[in-house]
Amino acid sequence: MLVFVDANIALFAVPKTGSTAYHLALKSKADIALVGKQALKHMPLRKYDQHFAPFLKGAYGLTPERVAVMRHPVEQIRSWYKYRSRDKVRGANAVPEGMSFDDFVAEVISRNPAPCAKVGSQFTFLTNDAGELRTDHLFAYERPVQLIRFLQNRIGKPFETQKKKRLPPPRRTVEFRDGGRPARCPGRRICPL
Repeated sequence: MLVFVDANIALFAVPKTGSTAYHLALKSKADIALVGKQALKHMPLRKYDQHFAPFLKGAYGLTPERVAVMRHPVEQIRSWYKYRSRDKVRGANAVPEGMSFDDFVAEVISRNPAPCAKVGSQFTFLTNDAGELRTDHLFAYERPVQLIRFLQNRIGKPFETQKKKRLPPPRRTVEFRDGGRPARCPGRRICPL
């Protein structure tokens, strides 16, 4: 999370929404940068409301507007699947060899997901216990220009994000037909990758 005092905004790092690129581009311009430890960088709004917002208000008289990015849920889960399918990921967080994207989705939405599918929920990240949205400004991951324009206007300084980092391909292969379109997946609603 990044806090900009003069702009009066707190930029939240919702996992798998490009937050690392924004943090790398903006942390030198931020007055407060919670980075490094995942629990700090990816502080959900519930925890912010309970602990950090009262601290900012009490210690500094700040009540920053909350800014976050949300990604299409299927694409966010697909990103987790690719990330946790990398050869680098080991142990319980790794997607088991041979687990399809369909099976991963089924695990993510199950009542008791396998450790590799415990990816959290954007809804839970962005809401309070009553299910109320706690952001003042919510941007779509798929429309980065709007977020960049907003941040540049509020911060008053231009910035550039690095090109999208490319994860190595998952350990699985997918055959494509018809000019790059995924082959049909018999009996499946969602094709892997």
